[in-house]
Amino acid sequence: MGRLPLLIVVAISSLSAGSALAQQPIRPLPKVGGCPLGYYSSGSYCMPSKSGSTRGAIEKVGNSCPLGFYSSGNNCLSSPSNDREAIEETGNSCPLGWFSSGNYCVKSR
Repeated sequence: MGRLPLLIVVAISSLSAGSALAQQPIRPLPKVGGCPLGYYSSGSYCMPSKSGSTRGAIEKVGNSCPLGFYSSGNNCLSSPSNDREAIEETGNSCPLGWFSSGNYCVKSR
């Protein structure tokens, strides 16, 4: 009976750590036109604002965004419920552990 609470804590910690690692990183983006929501212009870059509501973003390739992202100018912002990371697809396939979504590769859960 003493082990059950410990197992629950370990399971919850593992789940929360795993989902945090998969989210789109919040980092500066090359400025192409205007900056997406939650970012501000600084020279040739769009910098993430300091507010806690800034979402990870990726440059838009073509006219669509990957699964879990929405269009914001020339970028794709991660949706609030999205816990996946995306990268631009290069070549004809995605790396192991990722799947194709339009012009992008999205990390599998």
